[in-house]
Amino acid sequence: MGVGSGIFLIAIGAILTFAIRANVWWIDLRAVGWVFILAGLAVLLTTLWFWQDRRKRARTLIVEENRLSHPTAMMPPPPDPPPPTAPPS
Repeated sequence: MGVGSGIFLIAIGAILTFAIRANVWWIDLRAVGWVFILAGLAVLLTTLWFWQDRRKRARTLIVEENRLSHPTAMMPPPPDPPPPTAPPS
């Protein structure tokens, strides 16, 4: 459920409570309408509460620190290779 479901329940409840004037002997449409309105409000409030909780978790900052296994000082360059020797003649 979400925001859309909550608004849908509120709309159906308002229609049953305020717009329909039918007399059904086995059910009170006004009471059913109020129940739908309250259920829709509960769904909306629950959804907004979960959204607030999600926003708080999204703001956490994760910093990763990597430590190198070798020293950070500059290493001297490797020595030059010896010059090639002439082939025997």
